[in-house]
Amino acid sequence: MRFAAFFALALLLPLGAVATPAFADKRVALVIGNCDYSAAPRLRNPSADAEAMGALFESAGFDNVEIRQNLNRLDMRRAIRDFSELAQDADIVVVFYAGHGIGIGADSYLVPTDAKVVRDIDVENEAISLGEFLRVLKPAKQLRLVLFDASRDNPFARTMQRRAGRAPNPGLANIEPTDSDTLIAYATKAGSEAVDGDGPHSPFTAALLKNLMTPGLDIRRAFMLVRDEVMQATDDKQEPFVYGSLGASDVTLASPAGQDRPPAR
Repeated sequence: MRFAAFFALALLLPLGAVATPAFADKRVALVIGNCDYSAAPRLRNPSADAEAMGALFESAGFDNVEIRQNLNRLDMRRAIRDFSELAQDADIVVVFYAGHGIGIGADSYLVPTDAKVVRDIDVENEAISLGEFLRVLKPAKQLRLVLFDASRDNPFARTMQRRAGRAPNPGLANIEPTDSDTLIAYATKAGSEAVDGDGPHSPFTAALLKNLMTPGLDIRRAFMLVRDEVMQATDDKQEPFVYGSLGASDVTLASPAGQDRPPAR
């Protein structure tokens, strides 16, 4: 079920029925920014986007923040494997990825810097499926959050040979998380393409930096603000979209005011 239904339900609840905000004991984040590609156009913003998002998590007192830049296929899989160890006993697990992402049929993939997708059948070996990221988040006790600033144009679409009949999509494929307490935020809705923007950060990342760590702000409300700001910045051409659901309790990524812990890296 998409967020809209939950927002409508929340508006109908009496104020006394809203639970007090929940705050997790252990928060960990994996941040990846890929911009220097060998067989695809270079992207301008992902490196700065990843650095800024990593700094945001660190300033919010996350226990572990792993920041990785320009990962090839092997290093990307190693980063996911190593991060899975940190996620084993975490309450909140967050993954942020900025870079090229492609949708093929019903599946979405994140593109390592050395990927060469000549045929549609290459994508499973050359790229990292969204499912691999979701498996890393499974142990989280309270919230699984994936932030994908990756819905740019498919750099392989024009030249890709279709051997398995899997057509490339604009943007990322639609997704409905199967695990509860899981949110997947796309920079723009499935089947659409996002823009890099003219500033130091993409419109989506800029809005995340402004709203995601507001103390006491429920994450669903934060994403509503992100959506509105991105749409305003792009003249309604790009609408961020969140897939998944949470329970009735408020969930905030930031520590309560004045209680941030220094990150342990």
